[in-house]
Amino acid sequence: MNERMEKKEALRRWLVLAVIALAFCGGASALAVNPPAAREPESLDLGYRRMYSLDFEGAGRAFASWQRERPEDPRGPVSEAAGLLFSELYRLGILETQFFVDDGSFTERGSRRPDASVKVRFDAARDRAEVLARRRLADDPGDADALFALALSSGLEADYLSLIEDRNVAALSPTKHASEWAEKLLRVDPDYADAYLATGLSKYIIGSTPAPIRWVLRIGGFSGDKKEGVRELELTAERGRFLAPFARLLLSVAYLRQGDTARARRMLERLNEDFPENPLYAREIARIAHQ
Repeated sequence: MNERMEKKEALRRWLVLAVIALAFCGGASALAVNPPAAREPESLDLGYRRMYSLDFEGAGRAFASWQRERPEDPRGPVSEAAGLLFSELYRLGILETQFFVDDGSFTERGSRRPDASVKVRFDAARDRAEVLARRRLADDPGDADALFALALSSGLEADYLSLIEDRNVAALSPTKHASEWAEKLLRVDPDYADAYLATGLSKYIIGSTPAPIRWVLRIGGFSGDKKEGVRELELTAERGRFLAPFARLLLSVAYLRQGDTARARRMLERLNEDFPENPLYAREIARIAHQ
């Protein structure tokens, strides 16, 4: 019985990691160390930088500024939703690598209480983004920014269901939708590097699972290749605009699971250098050092 429960819990962890891969998919170019693209206002990039620095109020102001400047752009409200979710994940302790590596931290997540008011704002922002995105796709089915917004929105929904509400089965449908939107985005623009976060981690996780689980997931339309998954995650980590820092955090988890603490530490040190205001990365580095 204990062995059966352990296998069930391992499957749940793999599914949660697959969902989080899709929670932040979309974007382009580089954010963490490069300036924002000249053709766009600074506020959207600034919002993500503040989000990764855990300045959630500042991130919210930047995303609101973008929406005032570009009311027709679905990336504004979907980024607002991302900031709200990221703040909840941090408040609940889910962004720490220990959450995914340590079994005790993972199983205790059911005791965490979400903020109902944040959920209302989160859903409203996602709804606005989807309305705007579908309106733009009706005029131009190849609108990359609209595809990004729909991929991100579906992924955020899946992430909330799985990581915060502990509803992993319910999260599978929006997870699949996020993956489909991300694949459409990459067909339109293969250089939209942030989309590789979703496809890369999904491939890595499924490629790492035991054969019976991998078979079940493939029936559901998910395919896996561990090495290819890491390669795609590294594409986002190096070239992603909005999601490069998040890809580095996920890579550090993957490296820790492989027992490669040196590479995990280097990834976290890079995050710590880029976002010194965020104590999370320094704390994770210290945790690795004491293992």
